[in-house]
Amino acid sequence: MGRPKITVVGAGNVGGTVAQRLAEKNAYDVVLVDIVPGIPQGKALDITQAGPVCGYSTRVVGTNGYDETAGSSIAVITSGMPRKPGMSRDELLATNAKIVKTVVRELVSRSPNIILILVTNPLDAMVHVARQVSGLPKSRVLGMAGVLDTARLRSFVAEELNVPGTDVQAMVLGGHGDTMVPLVRQTTVAGKPITDRLSPERLAALIKRTQDGGAEIVGLLKTGSAFYAPSASAVDMVEAIMNDQKRVMPCAMFCEGEYGLKDVIVGVPVTLGRSGGESIVEYELTAEERTALQASADAVRDLCAVVDRLLTA
Repeated sequence: MGRPKITVVGAGNVGGTVAQRLAEKNAYDVVLVDIVPGIPQGKALDITQAGPVCGYSTRVVGTNGYDETAGSSIAVITSGMPRKPGMSRDELLATNAKIVKTVVRELVSRSPNIILILVTNPLDAMVHVARQVSGLPKSRVLGMAGVLDTARLRSFVAEELNVPGTDVQAMVLGGHGDTMVPLVRQTTVAGKPITDRLSPERLAALIKRTQDGGAEIVGLLKTGSAFYAPSASAVDMVEAIMNDQKRVMPCAMFCEGEYGLKDVIVGVPVTLGRSGGESIVEYELTAEERTALQASADAVRDLCAVVDRLLTA
C-alpha cells in the first residue's frame, strides 16, 4: 500500500512551506496545486532536490490542475487573494469565497472522503463556505487559526520568562485578532499557572501582542505576511490527524450547541484524530471568557451573512 497523499492548494509562501514541511516528514506523497503555470512545478522540484540532503524521499508533484489530487487524505487550502490597497472588505471576501468555492468543488469531486484544513483568510468565513460547498460532515472541514495564535502566545510568554516555548501550554479560542479568547486559567509554565509568574498587566500586554501578531510581522516585512509559523501550525494539524494522535487543538469548527454556540463556526478546542475533528472539548469558562467567545461567534455570524449575500448576488 502506498503512502497517504496530502494536497496543498496555493503555492505561495504559506503553501510552499507547508509542502516542504510535509515532504520532510517522509511519510506522505505531496501534491502542490497552483493556477500559475510553473510555480508549483518549480517549487515541487526544488523541494524534491532537497531530499538527498535532508534525508527524505518524498514524492512531491506540482500541478496546475486537480487530477493528481485524487485520493487525497487531507487538503490544506492556502489559496486566496491578499487585501490590496483600495480593496474593500466585501471585495476581498467575495474574491476569496469564490476561490475557496472552486477549489473545494475540485477537491471533493476527486476525493470524496477528504479532510479539509482551511488557512485562507478571513478564516472562519472561508470554513463556512467550504462546509456549505463540500457537503462534508463538520468533522472534515476545519480551520487553522487557533493553533497559530496559541503558538504566538506561548512564544511571547517564553520570551518574557526566559523559558523554553515547549514548557508553555496555552489555549486560544475564538477568531483571529481582536476576537481571540485566550484561556488564562489553561495557560501554564512547566505545569504552574501563568498567573503565578506574570502580573495581570504583563499578561494583558502579551495577549495584546498576540492579537496583533500577524500585523506586527506584516509591518516588519513591508511586503508579505507570516508564513513559517502558519505553515508549521497547519502541518501540526495534519500530523495530529494522520497519526490519530487524539490531541486537543484549537480549530475553527462548526458548533451545534457546544459552549452555548449554535450553527456557527468559531475557534474551539477540538480532538484531532484519523477522522478529523472528532469532538469539541468543552472547558469550564469564566463569565468573561464565555461573553468574549459569544462576541467572537457573533462577529463570525455577521461575516458569514455577508459572504452568503455576496455569493448569491
